[in-house]
Amino acid sequence: MTTLAPLLQAFFTDRLMTQRRASPHTVAAYRDTFRLLLGYACKRTGTAPSSLEISDLDASCITGFLTYLQQDRGNGVRTRNARLAAIHSLFAYAALRHPEHAEVVQRVLAIPTARIERNLVTYLDHAEADALLAACDQSTRTGRRDRAMFTLAIQTGLRISELIGLTIADIHLDTGPHVHCVGKGRKERSTPLLATTVAVMREWVSERNGQPDDPLFATITGTPLSRDAVERRVHLVSTRAQMACPSLTAKRVTAHTLRHTAAMRLLHAGVDVTVIALWLGHEQIATTNIYLHADMTIKENAIAKITPPEATTGRYRPCDPVLAFLNSL
Repeated sequence: MTTLAPLLQAFFTDRLMTQRRASPHTVAAYRDTFRLLLGYACKRTGTAPSSLEISDLDASCITGFLTYLQQDRGNGVRTRNARLAAIHSLFAYAALRHPEHAEVVQRVLAIPTARIERNLVTYLDHAEADALLAACDQSTRTGRRDRAMFTLAIQTGLRISELIGLTIADIHLDTGPHVHCVGKGRKERSTPLLATTVAVMREWVSERNGQPDDPLFATITGTPLSRDAVERRVHLVSTRAQMACPSLTAKRVTAHTLRHTAAMRLLHAGVDVTVIALWLGHEQIATTNIYLHADMTIKENAIAKITPPEATTGRYRPCDPVLAFLNSL
């Protein structure tokens, strides 16, 4: 067995689990990265994973792997950068244990992350959110579960991993109603619930009729929903809601869109961005600032404040096309 195999094992057991106390989600993400990387390296070199050397995973191999992720697997830039972060972490650990591979390690660590284009976030207005909830079929148990899950997501802004990780005991519907969740980095937070959300959740918890440790949102067999299952339900219901609300046709609605919707509702209500960051469980306030860029109301109010008193306020109105043609002559 080569030095790469014990290095990988020590990286997971010593560095990630013991030293950094990484969450199960982080361990799983790193595991998947190296599964893909070793599979790619095996096809590239014709060598079995247990026979690969650290030198086989040189900079050219890693850059080829990153290209493979985007071109062959269709991964986005964020996924590409996340995979690279896992690889960088392994090679930073290798630099301490195997200084004889310092040249290979330094070249891999020098591979930069790709620039991410910051697009405006997609969120639902009140009419679109109501249409989405109304599209959940209330004659079926699955539809009632979806309505409860989407209602909770739109009001609290929970991540999809936080939603599927909820148990019945995490919902408190008596005095001081709130939902308790464990977010990124195993950070716990509690989010208060509105009266309308409490009413929906009380009906669902009563129908769910499970033990405190049972998943709040489960499949028909009682097992927790997967991320893919939630995304499929969001896509199915949003497609159905387009009949009643055509504006949804122009939006790509995902589970994360519901989180964005919660943030934008708080912003429109005048809640300070630092409070929104705490509400969403953001580690840094810069992450929350994306909602400021997406809010046209705030920008229009800013323009109104700096408009000279003698100037006429109002929205921009494009020139009539006929006059525009004559002016261009």
